[in-house]
Amino acid sequence: MDVFGEALKDQFINGGAEILWLHNSYDEPEQMPVDIFFREEEDMSDLEYKALEMCEGHVLDIGAGAGSHALELQKKGLDVTALDNSPSAVAIMKQRGVKRVVEEDLQSYNPEKFDTVLLLMNGIGITGTLEGLREFLERAKTMIHPEGQLIFDSSDIAYLYQTLPKPLNKYYGEVAYQYEYKNKKGNWFNWLYVDEHTLTDLARECGWNCEVVLDDGQDQYLAQLTLI
Repeated sequence: MDVFGEALKDQFINGGAEILWLHNSYDEPEQMPVDIFFREEEDMSDLEYKALEMCEGHVLDIGAGAGSHALELQKKGLDVTALDNSPSAVAIMKQRGVKRVVEEDLQSYNPEKFDTVLLLMNGIGITGTLEGLREFLERAKTMIHPEGQLIFDSSDIAYLYQTLPKPLNKYYGEVAYQYEYKNKKGNWFNWLYVDEHTLTDLARECGWNCEVVLDDGQDQYLAQLTLI
């Protein structure tokens, strides 16, 4: 069930949505504001500004959601492909004016090569685990041109464990989430938050240079990866 997509649809059609709950594996459920997925450039964070500024050439926007980043890149004259596996998100992006939209899971997507692969709002979390990130970094070598780049933000969530014990059997940034909207729950899914040092080490093992181009001082950072 596309629970997240239903919330997006209500926001898009009605100008507002009911509470979208995000259940997690580490604490109490949280409310997720749906309107943030429709924000314009002036409402985006410094990390997003910087990421959009760095994009060049043919861009793949993974986990594009309602298409806000893809639309801003189109305004800049870039050729953008927006990828999402939510049918509702895909329909909304098309209605909002995103020119090239693909409805498919990242795991099954077999794309042409891109100059920039973009994953914002911790989009790299889609890899789920450190092993999933390793597999993605290996596969991403076939997704970009030799001089291409991966751009994404992530967070060090060690702060969550100041009062809680860190997991003993896995990396502490590996968590699980479940959306709930209008009393309907989606499936649980794995999500990854990776700290800067772990990312840098893993990237180099997989043949990538990793540069942290912006750190917001609040445990969130923007990274650019290029092939060694």
